[in-house]
Amino acid sequence: MQDETQVGNARRVKEIRSAVIRFAGDSGDGMQLTGSQFTSTSAVIGNDLATLPDFPAEIRAPTGTVAGVSGFQIHFGSMDIYTPGDSPDVLVAMNPAALKYNLRDMIPGRIIILNTDAFGERPNAKAGFNSDPLTDGTLDEFKVIDVPLTKMTHQALDHVKISKKDKDRCKNFFALGLMYWMYGRPLEHTQRWIEGKFKGQDDYIEANTAALKAGYYYGETAELFSNAYKIAPAPIEPGLYRNITGNQAAAFGFIAGAELAGLPLFLGSYPITPASDVLHELSKYKDFGVRTFQAEDEIAAIGSAIGAAFGGSLALTTSSGPGIALKGEAIGLAHILELPLIIANIQRGGPSTGLPTKTEQSDLLQAMFGRNGECAVPIVAAQSPGDCFWAAIEAARIATTYMTPVFFLSDGYIANGAEPWRIPDPSELPTFPVTFRTDPEAFEPYRRDPETLARPWVKPGTPGLEHRVGGLEKQANTGNVSYDPDNHEAMCRIRTEKIARIKVPDAELFGPDSGDVLLIGWGGTFGALRATAINMHDEGQKVSHLHLRHLNPFPQNLAPAIKRYRHVVVAELNLGQLSMMIRERFMADIICLNKLQGQPFKVGEIIQRIRPLLNQPEV
Repeated sequence: MQDETQVGNARRVKEIRSAVIRFAGDSGDGMQLTGSQFTSTSAVIGNDLATLPDFPAEIRAPTGTVAGVSGFQIHFGSMDIYTPGDSPDVLVAMNPAALKYNLRDMIPGRIIILNTDAFGERPNAKAGFNSDPLTDGTLDEFKVIDVPLTKMTHQALDHVKISKKDKDRCKNFFALGLMYWMYGRPLEHTQRWIEGKFKGQDDYIEANTAALKAGYYYGETAELFSNAYKIAPAPIEPGLYRNITGNQAAAFGFIAGAELAGLPLFLGSYPITPASDVLHELSKYKDFGVRTFQAEDEIAAIGSAIGAAFGGSLALTTSSGPGIALKGEAIGLAHILELPLIIANIQRGGPSTGLPTKTEQSDLLQAMFGRNGECAVPIVAAQSPGDCFWAAIEAARIATTYMTPVFFLSDGYIANGAEPWRIPDPSELPTFPVTFRTDPEAFEPYRRDPETLARPWVKPGTPGLEHRVGGLEKQANTGNVSYDPDNHEAMCRIRTEKIARIKVPDAELFGPDSGDVLLIGWGGTFGALRATAINMHDEGQKVSHLHLRHLNPFPQNLAPAIKRYRHVVVAELNLGQLSMMIRERFMADIICLNKLQGQPFKVGEIIQRIRPLLNQPEV
C-alpha cells in the first residue's frame, strides 16, 4: 500500500517501501561521489540499502562515449534490502552516452531525468544514436523529465568566482539536490561533507553548496514533477551504525583479527583494482600496530608478508586474480613453511587483464588448486560488504590456529558496494590468542598439536629454538631437509589432513529444511539468492537458500542438505566452478546457474531459471 499526502503545487508525497535510482554520466561527472553521498545520507536517516558502483573499464575512454560511462545504483528502503535492484525506478542521465548505455535496463513507465544541455547532433552521434533520442520516439515508453541541468547550475553559481570548467563540475550536486528533494532526503549531511572536503577553499564550498540547494529547490518549485516520495526508516537491530564498503570492512576485520590474536598486523601489497582500497585503508591505522608496505611487484609483496609471518606478525597480502597468479609459488612456500598468512583476492573479470573494473567469481579454482604440488589451502568467502569484517576475522582465526596460509575471497561488487553496518561491541568478538613457543626443552619445529596438527610458532632469535625454514621438503618433527620418498608422502598427507580437520561452523539454511529447490551460492551472490528465496516463500513455494562461507573445507551440513531437495541449483558468477567441486565431492546432481557479464545476478534472472523446476512433477 502507498500512503499519499497533498503538498504544494498540487503534488503528492507518496509513501513507498523502497526505490532504486541510478546516476550515470561520464567518468568525470562525479557519479560515484554523487551516489556515495546519496548512500551516506540514506544510511544516516535509517534506510537499509545496497549499492552497485559501476566503473568504466577503460581508464581514459573518450568523453561522451559509451565506453566512458560511469554509474552508481542504490536500492534503499524501509525493509531489509538484499540487492542493489534489478532495474532503476529513476535514471539520472547526464549525457547521451549515459542514456544509451543504461536504456537497456529501464522498464517502460519508469522515470528518466535527462540533462538536455548535453544532447545535440554531435554528442548524440558520439554516443551511438542515429537520430535525436529526445524527439524520435526512443523514450516514448518512459516518464521523461527534461532538465537543462548544466545551464541551471551555471545560473545558480553566477555570483561565485570560479572558472566555467569548475562550475561544470558542480552539476552533479545539482542532480543530487534534485534527487534529495524527490525522495525527502535532508541536505545537512552533504553540506557538512562539502565543508570538510573543501576546507579553506571558500569559493568551492559556496559553489557546491549553492548547486546542491539549487537542485533541491528546483524540484520544490518546478511544475515537472507530479510526485515526491517518502521512505520511512527500516526496522534494524539497535546499535551504532555506519555506512561501509566491503574493502573498508575487510580492512577493519583484518585489524580486529590481529587484535583478537594479540599480534601486530603487516600488509605487503602491490596496487591492483579492485583490491587497492584495502591497502589505502589499512595505511591509516599505524596507531593500531598496523604496518603497510607497498612493494615494487606482487612477488615482493607476498615475500615481505611471509617474512612478517616468520617474524611473528599476522601477515596479509592483497591482490586480484592476475596478482594471485604471480604469487602462486610464494603461496606454496607459505604452505610448506606452515606459517599463518592471509591472501586476500578481491576478484575481478578475467582471464589475464580481463575486466579490471567489473565483478566476477572466477578465481575459486585458482584459490583451490592454483599452485604446484599438493598444496591445500583453506578458503573463506565474504557474502556482503559488512560481512567482509567477519570473514576477515575468520580467516585470521584459521590462519593462526592451524598455522597455514588462508584465502580470503571477495569481489568487485562486494568490495565497492556499501551497506549500513552495525559496529560490534568488542565483547562480541571471539578471541583466539596466539602462544609462541619459548621453551627449548624437547623442541622440534614440526612436532604437531594432536588436535589441529599445527606446528609450533617460534619467533626468530628465541634462544635454543633455532630451526630450518625454506621451500625444500622437511623431515617430520625435526625439520631437517629430507629427500626421503616415504617422508615426503607422509608430510604431504599430513599437511592436507590439517586443512581437512579445520573446524568450521555449519552454513545457515534459510527456508524449509526440505523441499523443491535448494539455492546454493557463495560470495556476492548472497543478496540475489536470499531475495529470490524470500520472493518464492511469499508465493508459497518450497525454496531454500544455503550460502557457503567456507569453501575449503566445506561445512559438515552441506552434504545432508543437498539430499533433502528435489533440485539443487548452484548460482555463481563463473562457468561452474563451485558446481564442479560439489559434484566431485558429493556426486550430486547439480543444476548450474552461471553468469559471466561483469555484473551481479538480478533476482528476476534467478526466478526465471528456477520457476520451471517448481512446475515439474515429482518422479
